[in-house]
Amino acid sequence: MSTSRAPRIGVTTYQENASWRGWHRSASLVPRDFLSPLADAGALPLMLPPDGGPAEAADLAAWLDGLLLVGGPDVDPARYGARREEHTGGAERKRDEWELALLAAALDAGIPVLGVCRGMQLLNVVRGGTLRQDIGKTDHQPEGSRFGSVVVTMVEDLMPGALIGPSTTVSCYHHQAVDVLGAGLVATGRSADGTVESLQLTDRDFVVGVQWHPEVGGDQSLFKAFATAAAGRVPC
Repeated sequence: MSTSRAPRIGVTTYQENASWRGWHRSASLVPRDFLSPLADAGALPLMLPPDGGPAEAADLAAWLDGLLLVGGPDVDPARYGARREEHTGGAERKRDEWELALLAAALDAGIPVLGVCRGMQLLNVVRGGTLRQDIGKTDHQPEGSRFGSVVVTMVEDLMPGALIGPSTTVSCYHHQAVDVLGAGLVATGRSADGTVESLQLTDRDFVVGVQWHPEVGGDQSLFKAFATAAAGRVPC
């Protein structure tokens, strides 16, 4: 990757109560698993806590070269015109508002976008799609804090199948899933039970969503391709 500067990739953040060195504080955080692959690919990851509105999101999108939307809690069903169901978690309205504004601004600015887990669901919602609020007890989200192993069949001439191939085993942790696809989005990967595991906005160079967690796998080709796409936005 040869550019005049490192591509700037904005990364959304988890809002959690965290502990370190005996301190217990409310924190905006991102696991290094998301940041290191971007840095290794020559990009500059920049954390974006939910402290702005649409105007700030538009300013950032004009300055950034890419946007990574990480995982997190369930999207508020009101965002896609649905009533909350029994198994849907409590909404983080400030985070929903900020990340949807960032995503809309990024799409307007034409910068590359990668959505992971919740991030893919937000991509579907911002394009007018809906979510299944609970897919039941499946391998997609096993008991406890551990990832499920899921085989995904990919469309090979679309992303991310063009990188990964016709089939791959991925690490999942989700109880919600894409239902009705948003405008312009194509399902590019599905598990054996029909769950949509990846999406692409086909009229853009790189707007991709994956329901699984590529940051915990050994294959970092998706992050590399994303960083390369962001580098293409950097003036020479």
